[in-house]
Amino acid sequence: MLDKQTKIYVAGHRGLVGSAIWNNLKSRGYENLVGRTHSELDLLDPVAVRQFFDEEQPEAVVLAAAHVGGIMANLQYRADFIYQNLQIQQNVIGESWKHGVKKLLFLGSTCIYPREAPQPMPEDCLLTSPLEYTNEPYAIAKIAGLKMCESFNLQYGTNYIAVMPTNLYGPNDNFHLENSHVLPAMIRKTHLAKCLHEGDWDAVRKDLAKRPVSMKRDGQTVLVDAQSDEQAIKDVLAHYGITAEAVTLWGTGSPMREFLWSEEMADASVYVLLNVNFKDTYSENLNVDNINEIRNCHINVGTGKEISIREVAEKIMEEIGFKGELRWDRTKPDGTLKKLTDVSKLHSLGWHHKIEIDEGIHRLYEWYQESLEFRDS
Repeated sequence: MLDKQTKIYVAGHRGLVGSAIWNNLKSRGYENLVGRTHSELDLLDPVAVRQFFDEEQPEAVVLAAAHVGGIMANLQYRADFIYQNLQIQQNVIGESWKHGVKKLLFLGSTCIYPREAPQPMPEDCLLTSPLEYTNEPYAIAKIAGLKMCESFNLQYGTNYIAVMPTNLYGPNDNFHLENSHVLPAMIRKTHLAKCLHEGDWDAVRKDLAKRPVSMKRDGQTVLVDAQSDEQAIKDVLAHYGITAEAVTLWGTGSPMREFLWSEEMADASVYVLLNVNFKDTYSENLNVDNINEIRNCHINVGTGKEISIREVAEKIMEEIGFKGELRWDRTKPDGTLKKLTDVSKLHSLGWHHKIEIDEGIHRLYEWYQESLEFRDS
């Protein structure tokens, strides 16, 4: 157990999960927290990361920083996803070891599992068959991260734990129309479509003032914000499937997904950080060729419940009150058809989720609307 004076570095403390972990630690009385924005510390820079660890000497580390995105971003920027994530992990985990960090929590993703993984997906199905192509580079980086934790523990006796969250959503989410995850993207698209449907241009411009939208056209970047003319805004939003008549989403809507409220992911993460040690994450009774194989020590974090993308989209339309159509672009990929986690290890360690999808959608749309009322400092 880390005492309340422990200096804890939260990498990615402004992000979806990192900010929630930061707040969760604060609520438990952990005040000696260290965070750096990207402008203050570039985690891709090994010299800067080493200097940070030299100066701050954190006793525990939460590695929640990552380069993330949805299907479109993962397809188009494959090199960025593998390179940047490997570099971040190499720098932060490596310097944690060199500086004697007592406890480290690494956050991965359930996209580490094979495309045709058994459902629900147990930790033991890792590396048993090919990955989903669309996010393979990101998945490989995350697999490398959890294997780094596992390997340092086995060679050097460190206490680094890796948790693999399912699809997350919640406060401080990324609502970028190209690079965000599926649920926040659907909320923003539906919100904007409702505004267009009702002719509420003040609301459209308020949204674009907070989060301008761009697209590529003839090799040029076209950006619209609160000052752009109506036709330009309509053209760019239509590029993302947003019109007054309909919201168009990628694929068929048939894939099943599991969604976890980010603040609950944070609670599970902090619970693991404070209460779970490496020795609690594996069984020692597997022996092959006189080698005691210790692997798959990571922990799935999720709800153990799934819902189709179509059902989520319909719930969002109902929550937001959009009266137009819901359409599907079947020329676009669906991604993995099923991605349900087996959370029996997490449950056996003593943590269960509480917030269900309907409550989560309501909370996130409320947060999104509130976010439009103030500007970033």
